[in-house]
Parts: sequence; C-alpha cells; structure tokens
Amino acid sequence: MIKVLFVCLGNICRSPMAEAVFRSHVEKAGLSDRIVVDSAGTGDWHVGHPPHEGTRKILEQYGIDYTGMFARQVSKEDFYDFQYIIAMDDMNVTNLAPYFPADRKVEVKKMLEFVPKHAGGNVPDPYFTGNFEEVYEMVNEGCENLLNYIQDEQELG
Repeated sequence: MIKVLFVCLGNICRSPMAEAVFRSHVEKAGLSDRIVVDSAGTGDWHVGHPPHEGTRKILEQYGIDYTGMFARQVSKEDFYDFQYIIAMDDMNVTNLAPYFPADRKVEVKKMLEFVPKHAGGNVPDPYFTGNFEEVYEMVNEGCENLLNYIQDEQELG
C-alpha cells in the first residue's frame, strides 16, 4: 500500500484540500485500493476541526468529497507510515525536520515541485489570503502531476 500525507500549518485549508483533491484523482485512476491519502498540520491549533469554510466551499464547487475529514497534527509515526510527505511551503518543510528519522526512507517534497510554472514556490495560505480558487488550481495541478510521478515511480501503470 502506498501512503501519501499532505502537510500544511494548521491542517484546515491547504492540506485537507490537497487530501480531498488527490483522493479524487486516485479514485478516477482506479487506484483507491493501492493508494491511501491523509493530511496533517505542523501546528495543533485546529486539531479536531473540519476543513475551513473556504476549503469546503471550493471542494463543493468542484464536486470533491471531504466527508469525515478533521484536522490532526503531524506525528513522528507519520514518517514510518507514509512513503510520500508533501508539504505546502518552506516553513512546513522546516517544521517537519525535527520529526524526520535517520532510519526511514520517506520522500518529503513541496507541492509546487509538481507544478512546473510555480516550481520551487510555496502554496499561499488562503487562511490569510482568502484566495481559495488560486490555491485549488495549484493543488489540483500538483495532485495530478504527483499521481503521475507516483505511478511512474511505483510502476502502477
């Protein structure tokens, strides 16, 4: 089983959006039995809360299910459970560093590494910007390209 974890600061805007969007792409590719998707935050402020209203609205607009999603905080165990950890920005990568075990091979990448026109950049936090549409477009393209990357790397066809 291939496991993918999306990470942002509070796990109510960007990472749950990416989780839901990526799950949708995985389902469309017929790989739900091979790929598990989750999300978490580096902070604990929103643990137990559903996705932000703006995230819920944009997902509903695009017909993407987010049922049963609640914020949680990243744990050290995530680095043993997941093969791919996808962070939304540089700060998330920095905040993940203390969790990273030397004895586990896990890929930690930024979402925009999978969006050529924004390569190396950060997904802006719509909690502060309010621009959920812009984030959705970045996340959707990133998720599509991430799935292609995983399919190629794992030889899923």
